[in-house]
Amino acid sequence: MIGINRKFISALQQIGPRFLPFADAATRDLPLSRLLRLSLFQVSVGMALVLLTGTLNRVMIVELDVPAWLVGLMVSIPVLIAPFRALIGFKSDTHKSVLGWRRVPYIWFGTMMQFGGFAILPFALLVLTGDGHGSAMWGEVGAALAFLLIGAGINTTQTAGLALANDLASEETRPRVVALLYVMLLLGMVVSALVFGSLLHDFTAKQLIQIIQGVAVITVVLNVIAMWKQEARNPKLTAKDAPRISFSQAWAQFSAAGRAKRLLVGVGLGSAAFSMQDILLEPFGGQVFGLNVGQTTWLTATLALGTLAGFAISARRLSRGGDPYRLASLGILAGIMAFAAVIFSQVLDMVSLFQTGAFFIGLGGGLFSVGMLTAAMDLASSGAGTMSGFALGAWGGVQATAAGIGVGVSGMLRDAVSGLADDGAAGAASSSATGYITVYQIEIVLLFATLAVIGPLVRSGKRTTRQPGFGLAQYPG
Repeated sequence: MIGINRKFISALQQIGPRFLPFADAATRDLPLSRLLRLSLFQVSVGMALVLLTGTLNRVMIVELDVPAWLVGLMVSIPVLIAPFRALIGFKSDTHKSVLGWRRVPYIWFGTMMQFGGFAILPFALLVLTGDGHGSAMWGEVGAALAFLLIGAGINTTQTAGLALANDLASEETRPRVVALLYVMLLLGMVVSALVFGSLLHDFTAKQLIQIIQGVAVITVVLNVIAMWKQEARNPKLTAKDAPRISFSQAWAQFSAAGRAKRLLVGVGLGSAAFSMQDILLEPFGGQVFGLNVGQTTWLTATLALGTLAGFAISARRLSRGGDPYRLASLGILAGIMAFAAVIFSQVLDMVSLFQTGAFFIGLGGGLFSVGMLTAAMDLASSGAGTMSGFALGAWGGVQATAAGIGVGVSGMLRDAVSGLADDGAAGAASSSATGYITVYQIEIVLLFATLAVIGPLVRSGKRTTRQPGFGLAQYPG
């Protein structure tokens, strides 16, 4: 009996690393439990993003009757903070502290800013609804301040958290760590959306305030757990008299490899291209194909499944020594075909082709995102030395800014072209889909431009590390 148990345990030990999700992303210095705990900061970021851009966006416009332009302005505030992510990362690289921490203080600062924003937001909403005291103008000011604090906290926490993950991960496991962090962000968004939707099924202002307060507490708890005993203290590195470089010197060091500027331009173009459809996909399905709310909601799930598939393919190819730039290029090609499928779905009146296109948009976006982030992390480790915070901050700033601009421009383009189509100025062949198709065509052009930018990097960005074969241990989620 004892012999059978030993054989059974031995078999489990051999099977475990192959079939346990993310098991092969762990190392002796970064075990799986520690890696999963670190990734919780992405869950809190995903939860905050859903609350700001989804739940509050809808509630403020519909239930609270706040002007849409004002809500759009508030939601865009976090995007205004994004360009400063490179500075945030640089500050975490050169942080002075007698405690010997570089990343942890910034994760904590970001957490406190998020908590402060969530603490102010309920009172601002009360004033906006007229249930509080004072002019509604003060509610608008308070809401704008809350969005500013939350946005600054999100950008600070995510930049420092990614830099810490880059510091802890080895070159061999970095692709799977990247995939894990992306999956945890997506998981936080999906679960939060489901929970918020169920709790606000019968909307009341009190329930909304309780949700915001709960998010504030959960954010602090998750981030404290995420950074607990993660970063080793190194007082020599953070000493006041330790040699430090300036921001301009950090940029010169980062771009010394000769690929940084081209990488950032590619990130900006590709992020804008993939994000322009974010607010148009579901309305396109409803307006062009007559899909109901439940059916269009499934489009988002289809997009998410495509993204997860992109993460799985990314982890597999990168773990086998694949080139991250080549992987990103495959994502761009998948995106071009996906947007073409969406356009032709309207011409052919095929809902199934539209749904297939939605899946491959997610697939292409997943391949592109993981590929470019892995390339940035490689560049941070090779060309930037200990300046991984600066490198990842630059990547995050460009990515978030380009995505925010892409979403805003896509909405304006769709409205403008649709208005021309309704007036007959767009030609006899125009229809309700004309505005949407125009945006999708622009996205295809941007993807071709991205391919042209990062094409030369494919030859110079070959990774030399290889990993064991791919199993469910490499599957992100």
